[in-house]
Amino acid sequence: MVRVAAVQLTAVPVDIDANLAACERLATAAVRDGAEIVALPEFFTTGIAFDDRLPAAALPPDGVATKLLCDLAARHDILVGGSFLCRDRDGHVRNAYLLAGPDGILGRHDKDLPTMWENSFYIGGTDDGVLTAPGYRIGVALCWELMRTQTAHRLRGRVDLVLAGSGWWSIPAWRPAPLFRLMEARNKATAQTAAISFARYVGAPAVHAAHAGPLDCPTPWFPLRYRGHFEGSTAITDAHGHVIAQRHHSQGEGYVIGDIVPGAQPPQQQPPNRFWLHRRGTLPALAWTYQRTHGRRWYARHGGTR
Repeated sequence: MVRVAAVQLTAVPVDIDANLAACERLATAAVRDGAEIVALPEFFTTGIAFDDRLPAAALPPDGVATKLLCDLAARHDILVGGSFLCRDRDGHVRNAYLLAGPDGILGRHDKDLPTMWENSFYIGGTDDGVLTAPGYRIGVALCWELMRTQTAHRLRGRVDLVLAGSGWWSIPAWRPAPLFRLMEARNKATAQTAAISFARYVGAPAVHAAHAGPLDCPTPWFPLRYRGHFEGSTAITDAHGHVIAQRHHSQGEGYVIGDIVPGAQPPQQQPPNRFWLHRRGTLPALAWTYQRTHGRRWYARHGGTR
């Protein structure tokens, strides 16, 4: 039995110092509650939005975000991980999840496919997302990696637990209002269940850290401004997808904590024979396509090699 914690962060957009301080405070509080493994969310240094300040906020692999992870792990004798925009030596930015232990960085996973406007800020990775820590094989899945069958297949039966993080935003309240309310209800339901059901596809407990709070930014190639919120749904589940602890986005910043039994088990659910584990709906499917096209062009102009 291992006590694990997942942080739910209300990030200050692009304010690295404030966000690192919040992560340190929340992780330390979780350790005081007995946490031996702590998951921070995706983009824990900056949050995520369509924000043209993000390229300048990408950190080097050995920068302050890495130092925080290593300091927390060494000080408290824990495992701790999270992802941030990382500008590598080749000049490209990646969404890099680093896992730290008391002796330093144990491994890294780069998110495979940027989601929607995230294409403006980083490129995808190619590793399998399996990291080795003393006594554990840890699978890493970031946000919409939890939505894809290829992620389930690469981790299925191979890991003792999954550390996941997301910055999943809502569908805005545009018009016609009844249609957008319906789409958001479906989006919210998917955000709340993606990490939980992922444990059943993989056959290992899942520890999912997330963002909460408002989100306000321009919308790429669209005249209406995006105003919404992060869906949160920070959760800990066992290998069968049973919820041990969960935090709703309306509860804001904090953490969940619970005891899991790590270890690969026979998966409870077979991945479907399609690209997506969960149906996305019409608007997310359209946004995925057009924002990917926009984002890759934007990245080439503003975010890429320097």
